[in-house]
Amino acid sequence: MVRSVLLLFLFVAVSFRLVFGDASITSDLLWPHPSQSTFGTDVYEVDSGNFAFTTDGAGGASILLKSAIDRYYVTIFQTAAPFFPSGGATQPKGPLTGLKVTVNNADESLNLTTDESYTLTVAADGAAITATTVFGAMRGLETFSQLIYHRPDGGLAINEVTGIYDKPRFQYRGILIDTSRHFVNLHTILTHLDAMVYSKFNILHWHIVDDPSFPYESYTFPDLAAKGAFDHEHIYTQEDVKTVINYAYERGIRVIPEFDTPGHTQSWGAGQPDLLTPCYANGQPNGEYGPVNPILNSTWTFLTSLYQEIDNVFPDNYIHLGGDEVSFTCWQGNPDIQAWMKKMGYTDYAKLEEYYENNLIDLVNKLNKSYVVWQEIFDNGLKIKMDTVIDVWKTGWEKEMDAVTKAGYKVILSTCWYLNRISYGEDWKDYYSCDPQNFNGTDDQNSLVVGGHSCLWGELIDSTNFMSRMWPRACAVGERLWSPKTVTDVNDARTRLLNQRCRLLTRGIQAEPVGPSYCNDEWHGP
Repeated sequence: MVRSVLLLFLFVAVSFRLVFGDASITSDLLWPHPSQSTFGTDVYEVDSGNFAFTTDGAGGASILLKSAIDRYYVTIFQTAAPFFPSGGATQPKGPLTGLKVTVNNADESLNLTTDESYTLTVAADGAAITATTVFGAMRGLETFSQLIYHRPDGGLAINEVTGIYDKPRFQYRGILIDTSRHFVNLHTILTHLDAMVYSKFNILHWHIVDDPSFPYESYTFPDLAAKGAFDHEHIYTQEDVKTVINYAYERGIRVIPEFDTPGHTQSWGAGQPDLLTPCYANGQPNGEYGPVNPILNSTWTFLTSLYQEIDNVFPDNYIHLGGDEVSFTCWQGNPDIQAWMKKMGYTDYAKLEEYYENNLIDLVNKLNKSYVVWQEIFDNGLKIKMDTVIDVWKTGWEKEMDAVTKAGYKVILSTCWYLNRISYGEDWKDYYSCDPQNFNGTDDQNSLVVGGHSCLWGELIDSTNFMSRMWPRACAVGERLWSPKTVTDVNDARTRLLNQRCRLLTRGIQAEPVGPSYCNDEWHGP
C-alpha cells in the first residue's frame, strides 16, 4: 500500500476521552480488557510515514503472520486511530517508527489447546509483541492497534506501555450464526469474521442448515441444496464455504459446522427421499414428515457418505452434531417404526432416539472427529466420548453445568447469550454479568468449563440487520470469555464499550448504539 494514500486517512477522528500519558484512561481504549496491564506516563508520536513491522522467532516467517501484519497496517493507518484526545496533553516524544513481533513456535494448528497468549510493550526504543504462536501474535496486534490514537494536530500517538501480559480465560469463545431460517450473504459473514477479531472471538459456530432451508451445496448429494434451499441463489457453494474457512483461519478463527439431526431436518427431505419418517393420522399417512427415520439401512448409507464429505470440507477436528428438540410424534404414529420397536424390545421412544444418536456417534468416531452436542444428548444418558463438548442452552444452566462437569465432560454455555432476543435498554449488561463458572463447582469442575458462545438465531435476522443486531452486544460476551473473572465493573465496561462501538464504525462494522452517545465519525455506509 502506498504510504501517500494512507496519509489521506490520518485525519479521521472519533469522539473519545483520552488524556495523553494518563494510565487509567489508556485502559479505556482496550476491548476486551487484558489480563494484566501497566502503563507509563510517556507519550510517543507514531511516525506513519516510516513505520515498519519486523518479525523474529521460529514462527517469524509465517505467511499467516505476514498477512496479519498487512491487515493491521491498513487498520492502524487507515481506519483505526479513531481517538480524539482532549485536555492535559503533553508534547509527544518519539517518533515510534516500528513494532517487532516475535513468534517463538512455528506450529500453526488451531484447536482447543492453541496458545493465544502474548506480551506487549511500548517504550522509547520501540514497541514489541512476543507470543508463542502466530495466533497469539494476532491477538497482540489487535491490542496494539487499539492503543494508537489521534493527537489534536491530526498526528498519531501511543502511550507508554510498561507491560501487557494477556491470555484468554477460556479457549472456546464462539458465536453461532444461523443461515437456514434466513440466508446471510457471503460478504456479511466475512465482515462478521472481521468483527469477531476485534473482540478476540475464536470460533464461528455455523448452524448452516435447519428445517426452513438447506443452503449447503453438497457435492455428494447435490439435490439436498437444489431441492432444499430457498432457491438456487440462496446457496453456499463449495467455493463459498472454502472462502469462509480460509478467511476465518487467517484471522485465528475456527469454523465448527452444525448439521443438526435427527430433528430440525425438514429441508433435508426434499432432496433425499425416504430419509424422514412419514407421519400417520388415523392409520394413514397424512403427508407430513418427522425426524430422520433411524430404522432404514438407506439412512445410514446416506449419513455415512454425508459426514465423510463434511469431514473433508470442514478441517476443524470438531463438528456440532445438534441433537436437540426431537419430537417423537411421527415415530409414535408410524406402523413401521412401531413394528421395529417391538422387534427390538423397545417400549420408550427415547430408546429409539438413543439408538439413532449412538449410531451417529459411532459413525463420527470412525472419522476421528470429535464433536459438540446440545445438552439433550447428555441429559438422555447417551454413551459419548470423554472429549465431547456439551453445549448447555436451556434455563437452569447452573445445575446442568454442575452435572456435566461432575460427569467429567467439557462444557460450554450459551443459555445467557441469545442475542436474537430483544429487550428494551442496555441488555448487554445482562450478557456481561453472566459467568459460565458461576455454579459453585470445584476447581476440577471449573477446569472443564472451556467457554461458551453467543447465538444469533435467524427467525428475524438476515443480511439487512445481521451486523447491527449482533454488534456491539456480542462484545460483552467476548470480554466475558477473554478477560479475567475479576473484570466485572459494568460502569468501566460501558465506557470502553462506547469506545469499542465507535471503533467498530470506523472499521466498517454497522454496530448499533449502546445508549445515548455519539461518535464524531458516524456511520456513513460501507
